[in-house]
Amino acid sequence: MTDPIADYLTRLRNAIKANHRVVEIPASNLKKEVTRILHEKGYVLNYKFVEDGPQGTIKIALKYDPVNKVNSIKKLIRVSTPGLRQYVGHKEMPRVLNGLGIAILSTSKGVMTNKEAADLKVGGEVICYVY
Repeated sequence: MTDPIADYLTRLRNAIKANHRVVEIPASNLKKEVTRILHEKGYVLNYKFVEDGPQGTIKIALKYDPVNKVNSIKKLIRVSTPGLRQYVGHKEMPRVLNGLGIAILSTSKGVMTNKEAADLKVGGEVICYVY
C-alpha cells in the first residue's frame, strides 16, 4: 500500500455509505492523531485502539443523526498525496466550506486542525478536508 491515509479515508467513506456503526482500520500514529481530531471535533462518536498483532487496529464508532439517519461526515477529501505533497504557510491557511469544515494538517508541532495551526502560526502539510 503506497498511501495509508488514503486507505484510512476510503475505509471511513465506505463504512458511511454502507451505514455501518463501527469500522476497523489498521493503526499508525498518524491515523491515531487524525482519529483523535475527528472525535474532538464531533465527526465520530467514539474510538478505541486495540493492540493486536504487530500493528494494532483502530475501532471507530460512526456518528449518525438519530432522526434522519444521516452521518455527521459529509465529505472526506485527501489533499496531499505521496506523488504531490501540498504544504501551506500560516498566512495561506485553507478555509474549508467557508469555515464550517476543518482541514487536518501535519505540522512541526504535531497533527492539528487549520484553526489551531493558524492560532499557533505554524504551517505544514495538508492531509485532508473534512465537512
